[in-house]
Amino acid sequence: MIQITRRLAPALTALMLALAPLTGQAAPLDLSQPVTAESLPDKKRTAPGLYITAAQAGPVIADNDSVALLDVRSPSETMLIGYPTPTAANIPFKVVDPELAFDAEKGVYKMVGYPGFTDEVEAWLGSDAADGIDTLVVMCRSGSRSAAAVDALTEAGLDVTLYSMVDGFEGDKNDEGVRDVNGWRNAGLPWTYKIREGLWPGHH
Repeated sequence: MIQITRRLAPALTALMLALAPLTGQAAPLDLSQPVTAESLPDKKRTAPGLYITAAQAGPVIADNDSVALLDVRSPSETMLIGYPTPTAANIPFKVVDPELAFDAEKGVYKMVGYPGFTDEVEAWLGSDAADGIDTLVVMCRSGSRSAAAVDALTEAGLDVTLYSMVDGFEGDKNDEGVRDVNGWRNAGLPWTYKIREGLWPGHH
């Protein structure tokens, strides 16, 4: 019974969000081909159960002033790898470990949680810069951090509809380990390396 309940939890949460009286939250986006939780690995699933691909998100963000793109990658990533031109804010969910602790199994430097994440997102949403925004498309490199970030914001009680971009900015890896399968950058959507002033609210 516990196992069944856990499997149904994301779907039940999404149903409750859809049926409950909403204040700052908006109705789910009308997507022609919605992404389902069943099509995703566990690490990309969220409590709200709302998902979108980069290819879908591009035109949705361009056509709706109430929908904003939140990049939760580290500022180093946005500077060195690039970020979507229409990004409303870059507030990191995780940053590279200042001590550069090494993960030998993955062959990467470890990342650690950024303690100011939820507070800074909440402060930004309450500012004039985010006036009128009722839906956030949360994006990371390939959809795992964004899912965790969505759950953190949900747990914090933010009154906004939260979508996780399942393929992120760089996308998933192909059989050779290259991220050219999907994602914002591979979808031909606008992006840039140049960091604009105010991209990380309250920091520059």
